[in-house]
Amino acid sequence: MSPMRDDPSVVALVTRARGGDRGAWDEIVERYAPLVWAVCGRHRLSGADADDVGAAVWLRLVEQLGRLREPAALPGWLATTTRHECLRLLRAKLRQIPVEDDPFPDEAVAAADEWLLAEERRLALRRGFATLPERCRRLLEMLFDDPPVAYARISEQLGMAVGGIGPNRLRCLGLLRRSPPVAALAPTTAGA
Repeated sequence: MSPMRDDPSVVALVTRARGGDRGAWDEIVERYAPLVWAVCGRHRLSGADADDVGAAVWLRLVEQLGRLREPAALPGWLATTTRHECLRLLRAKLRQIPVEDDPFPDEAVAAADEWLLAEERRLALRRGFATLPERCRRLLEMLFDDPPVAYARISEQLGMAVGGIGPNRLRCLGLLRRSPPVAALAPTTAGA
């Protein structure tokens, strides 16, 4: 029998990992990651492609560890599986058709991103606005109408003193800012 099949440390490690020991899984990855990266290097994969292959190999190991007949054969299984994943990725790349002109130039992507962010903010504001008390909604609708409603008319319709419109507007805007949909968009600051 070959020395590999008698390696008690690998057998113990595989047995612990099969039992759900997270430390054993971490040790397997730490011990055999260089082997996986070396096989990827022999296939001249880029960093991102090697990362994809590595992720696929570790996933396959999670799926297949219980079916490994010879636990001590783990290094050979990893090398073979990595080689197969490298070849699968390289075959897939051969089927890809390179595009000469980028159909999505950076300016178009940036404009789409800006539009999407604006739509997210608009939707958050609408949702936040819906959480406000009726009186706040009516006040803000009048103030932000185009053209804005005169303070005298707001005072008359809401039964609010003209001098109270500004402070009420600030209070309502504060409620809007603190509403969960709008607050979720606010940038987080350290220590705040």
